[in-house]
Amino acid sequence: MTSAANPLGAHVGEHPGEPNLADPGLVSDPFGGYGAIREHGAVTRGRYFDGTPVWLVTRFDDVLTVLNDRRFANDPLSVPGQETDTTAAYAAEALGLPEQFVPYLLGNLLRKDPPDHTRLRRLVSRAFTVRRVSELRPRVELIAEDLLDRLPDHAEDGVVDLIEHFAYPLPITVICELVGIPEQDRPRWREWGAALVSLRPEPFADAIRAIVEHVHALVLERRAAPTGDLLSGLVRARDEDDRLTDTELVTMVLTLVLAGHETTAHLIGNGVEALLAHPDQRAALQADPGLLPDAVHELMRRCGPVHLTRLRYATEDVELAGTLVRRGDVVQPVLVAANSDPRRYSAPDRLDLSRERGGHGEGHLGFGHGAHYCLGAALARQEGEVAFGSLLRRYPDLSPAVPPEKLARVPVPGSWRLTSLPVRL
Repeated sequence: MTSAANPLGAHVGEHPGEPNLADPGLVSDPFGGYGAIREHGAVTRGRYFDGTPVWLVTRFDDVLTVLNDRRFANDPLSVPGQETDTTAAYAAEALGLPEQFVPYLLGNLLRKDPPDHTRLRRLVSRAFTVRRVSELRPRVELIAEDLLDRLPDHAEDGVVDLIEHFAYPLPITVICELVGIPEQDRPRWREWGAALVSLRPEPFADAIRAIVEHVHALVLERRAAPTGDLLSGLVRARDEDDRLTDTELVTMVLTLVLAGHETTAHLIGNGVEALLAHPDQRAALQADPGLLPDAVHELMRRCGPVHLTRLRYATEDVELAGTLVRRGDVVQPVLVAANSDPRRYSAPDRLDLSRERGGHGEGHLGFGHGAHYCLGAALARQEGEVAFGSLLRRYPDLSPAVPPEKLARVPVPGSWRLTSLPVRL
């Protein structure tokens, strides 16, 4: 990846010996690149996109510590004496984001610390409980079956793109129905999500502007005619209880819809690609659908779409794995390295759908951990189970249409996303 392809890569190579998050080697081979950093040391000096020094934390136990320790804040302004968010300002400038739209991008739930994080998360958490998600399962299964029915209609010379026609439409339909995005508007959300992921300045800024205007219009509609969707509940919380600002309301919808389909779509895409590349594991799953819950966890561990968490900021001096992290220092937990740590996993590079999870709940950190554990994890797991199970049942002879080395990925730091997945049904 060059700086021309990625505006955040302008500072790559300025600090020899200190890897920049946009280094081409880390983007193209995060497993090998971050794995080598992990084996070099538990906490390693690197650089953020703007050249800011950052501590790379790569081993499972240490990443787990950072994600659970309240002394590592998500918002740099939580650090005593810190008055500016320089890394965010750099990203906004590099991506060409007009100043008036910066709060919608940087003020989201993922960057908040208590008490704001607690307040905002509580407003939407009931929609994502295991019970509420379980109630959605019949609808998720119906959407998946409908998409699978139509797959042959999209085939050209016997080949269909599974990302375009299955992995993306399933989660975006589910999250849009849950939040309250009208069906006719959903194709635009997919386009906006792709523009944001591309990290190209003009499309990025245009997408943020369009999303903000669109959600403001939806808010006016729900205010005039409430329904039973999540957006109506947020409008009510804004108008009746004053628990949200207008900016927080719009930002919450933006975050829920984009985070609710982008990552799940690529979990499905990466997972199917991995199963096609490991016929023994695929055969085991086809023979025993009861493996599906464990399979989703193992696929999330081995080929999850998110490799880097949000930056953390030390609010006081902290000793981490023998390294003194000073107050105000920037810390980057690296999920892809932690999830392949040989100190935690036996044969970590092997895909094993029956792998024992051990004593850390899910057995991986693909959904994060602690206060900022992924709000939609239960929904993503369910959609993964439905997607893998229904796809392999309906098309048991599914096969790749191109060799693995021909598959292209979106060249975005910290992300593992296929641009397409051509298959034969």
